[in-house]
Amino acid sequence: MRELRRLAAVLCLGIVTSTAAMAQIVVGQTTGLTGPAAAGSNENMVGARLWFDRVNATGGIGGKRIELVTLDDRFEPARAAENALRLIMVRQVMALFMTRGTPHTEALRHMLAQYEVPLVAPSTGAMLLHKPVDPWIFNVRAPYQREAEKLVQHLATIGMRRIGLVHVADSFGEDGAAGALRGFENTKIKPLFVESYDRAKPVFTSVVQKAKAGDAQAVVFIGTADAVVEGTQALRAAGSLAQIGTLSNNASSGFIKALGEHANGTIVTQVFPSERALSTTLVREASELARAAGIAELTPAMIEGFAGAKVLVEGLRRAGPNPTRQTLRQALEGLRNVDLGGLELSYGPNDHSGLNFTELSIISGGYYRR
Repeated sequence: MRELRRLAAVLCLGIVTSTAAMAQIVVGQTTGLTGPAAAGSNENMVGARLWFDRVNATGGIGGKRIELVTLDDRFEPARAAENALRLIMVRQVMALFMTRGTPHTEALRHMLAQYEVPLVAPSTGAMLLHKPVDPWIFNVRAPYQREAEKLVQHLATIGMRRIGLVHVADSFGEDGAAGALRGFENTKIKPLFVESYDRAKPVFTSVVQKAKAGDAQAVVFIGTADAVVEGTQALRAAGSLAQIGTLSNNASSGFIKALGEHANGTIVTQVFPSERALSTTLVREASELARAAGIAELTPAMIEGFAGAKVLVEGLRRAGPNPTRQTLRQALEGLRNVDLGGLELSYGPNDHSGLNFTELSIISGGYYRR
């Protein structure tokens, strides 16, 4: 009943049609353009538009332009669900694209099968979107658990033993923590402490106390950019010199700027090649388009958006002259050994995971160094 009321409210907004609209392929996106994940979300969108604009400028998909309709959910799961319903029912989108956040994607997930709408390249590496396979979700980036496990193993490899783990108390945080804990298990190290915090009102008093008491060598933070910055500032204010490590959801230039004087030395996992690796075709293409668009430099979040857009476009091109939601889903599932520009992607009925690429970077001099 609640969803029916929401649907009625959405439909009251009306559906505007025109000849121009009929010549478009409308793709919908709900993401946190404002709120704690705004830096990465906006950079994702910039990267995606680089490829969509290129495709449109060269004839579109069978003569049809791609229109990306992006709605701001302020990084709130309930608003993400409302936006998704509006995009599906009012804008009649062909697909949803690059939703951001694990609980946010969970909040709208039931609509995908209900309305038979594919979701391409969600900006979340939650394992629950990989296994079991959801026939309507097509992941591009590697899972968070793989990133977190690799981060802990790296810290252990360089001799660190007193490592704390901090994660947001939601499905994203629990997912990333599971990977980190597997890393601890594999290296036979016990975490110095494991602490969670409220997503809406993060407080790091206990984290600081335990890090100081145990003389932490490193702290792995699983959370949004704003929370990781706040936690890092609290640790530094208390005199802790623990190295900070976090996941690729924070791989944006905005994160570096927000960290300010505390940025150098922070480890950030990455799920795409370096934005400066021009020997990689994907990066070189994105760099050339960015320069033509007046964008000074690429960021990892832009590369993620660019790669996701490439996957969606490849699916649309193979979905027939008059693509539908169902033919798009079938086309995506049929992708085999697709070269995105130095990265190869395949899907199948039993595998919608996309890429497996993961590596580490460290912030130095305002950049992510690999």
